Amino acid sequence: MKKSLVLGASMCIALAFTSCKSQESAYKKAYEKAKAQEEQNMAQQPTQEEAPVVTPLTQQPVTQTTVSNVENATVRTEDVTIVSGVGLQAYSVVVGSFGLKANAEGLQTTLKQGGYDAQIAYNSTLNMYRVIATTSADKAQAVQSRDALRGSQYNPKSDAWLLYKK
Repeated sequence: MKKSLVLGASMCIALAFTSCKSQESAYKKAYEKAKAQEEQNMAQQPTQEEAPVVTPLTQQPVTQTTVSNVENATVRTEDVTIVSGVGLQAYSVVVGSFGLKANAEGLQTTLKQGGYDAQIAYNSTLNMYRVIATTSADKAQAVQSRDALRGSQYNPKSDAWLLYKK
């Protein structure tokens, strides 16, 4: 009885494995058919490409003026020491912060070539070199200078900010 049960079970297993056909060939046939249709569609399309339509660019004159509220202007207070420059007044416009002095000197040179009296100040607490484009005793003048520097070629990221020297 045991032999016939084992023989019957093995026959069922063998029959189950032989009746399952791999579907890989069906998938391969469908892929090849889709590929052939795609190639046929590509052959039927005209080979001449149309030029894209380009709208001419017209520049509008700038009429918008921005007025910064001097009272609400954000000012950071840091204890800095001058590394390169003549000295800082109460408010300064910082256009770059670097961990390496060489990078700060590179921006300082660029600013000086652009006509700014650029200076480098060092914040020992943060270990950062601050590149200062302009400095003034008046907060309103510093805000005006910061707004002029934002978006300029010397500060394309528009991240100039005000520093109040302790």
